[in-house]
Amino acid sequence: MKNNLLMDFTVNKETSTVHVKREFNASLPDVWSAWTEPQILDLWWAPAPWKSKTKSMEFKEGGRRLYAMVGPEGEEHWALADYSSINAKTNVKWLDAFCDSEGKLNDELPRSDWDVTFSEKDGSTFVDVVIKHEKLSDLEAILQMGFKEGFTIAMEGLDAIFANNKK
Repeated sequence: MKNNLLMDFTVNKETSTVHVKREFNASLPDVWSAWTEPQILDLWWAPAPWKSKTKSMEFKEGGRRLYAMVGPEGEEHWALADYSSINAKTNVKWLDAFCDSEGKLNDELPRSDWDVTFSEKDGSTFVDVVIKHEKLSDLEAILQMGFKEGFTIAMEGLDAIFANNKK
């Protein structure tokens, strides 16, 4: 089993973009499921000790996932993903936003465009995430909130799921 999985996190301030390349020791169908099925997403999407809780999810073009990040004290931070494009086991795109528990957008926090591509090579699955922000200040706000650290911890949580599935 590979222990030195690729994790490349790059910020491009000129294009207000975050680019994450991540390798997983799992099959492409398993990784795709982990990114597209709410019961699996909720196991890893939030950085520990936080938990993800999906309220609703319609995984289709034009569909939406409404979910909360639930903190150790029970505090909830709501977000949504509006799916704009889905190509099974290859690519999914969505517009991400902060909102309330009913899906009403929080206009004070930035939205971001996610473009997530999946590929398989030599027994590993690679996920290539490009997150585009409207302007540099939006990107900087997300980074200030700890996005890099939180997303890194979430990816490690997904690694643990795949490792447990191989036992």
